[in-house]
Amino acid sequence: MKKNANYAAAAMVILAVSCSRFDVVGTDSVKSFDKVLRQAPQLVTADEMNGGWSLAAPDGMARFIWSKNYAESPLHDVMLEFDAAPFIAAGLDPEKLPGEFAFYEGMLMTGAKLGQETLKYSGEVTPLASYEQIMQKHRSAIGYHAVLDHYGVNLGGGNLFEWAKDMATNDKDIVFVLNPEPFIAAGVDPSRIDGWVFAKVTVDDANGKPVEADKILKPFNLL
Repeated sequence: MKKNANYAAAAMVILAVSCSRFDVVGTDSVKSFDKVLRQAPQLVTADEMNGGWSLAAPDGMARFIWSKNYAESPLHDVMLEFDAAPFIAAGLDPEKLPGEFAFYEGMLMTGAKLGQETLKYSGEVTPLASYEQIMQKHRSAIGYHAVLDHYGVNLGGGNLFEWAKDMATNDKDIVFVLNPEPFIAAGVDPSRIDGWVFAKVTVDDANGKPVEADKILKPFNLL
């Protein structure tokens, strides 16, 4: 019995090592995110208010923000901040949005809290190093969208930030993705949001099966 238990323990260790070694999505997402950051360094800045880094949309109307240190994040560890004006013009009453949205100084924001850890870095604290912390400590927040050949960070509530696995073969290098349901409930006609696209996108459901879902998208080609 003890011999069988030892075999089982050894098998679990081998499986854990194998999963870590062959996490293609996790490791490749780091490489592709690094290429995005290098392609548009003028869009990447430190964000002191949120204690992290910001990757802005080329039109300046949205930002993806990720934390340097989860223990010190004032609210979220990963988030989207975007201009509220196009949504208000399309009918939005900000007071009708659910609690996961904040409205301030003409901006809307939503995001997710990943953890409470004090992040430790082996080298310089850079935008890429902070993304690697997400991959290492909260791997489940990172996914692969096969239809668009994108990696992405899950921001909760059907909201995401995605980027191309290969910018050379993709015309949507970065995409800000919002779930339209709370906006529709708050009065928005999603087809009238200037600068955003209301479209059906194929995504995986809870069982991993492809289904179509409505999304509000802001895509950009950086090349």
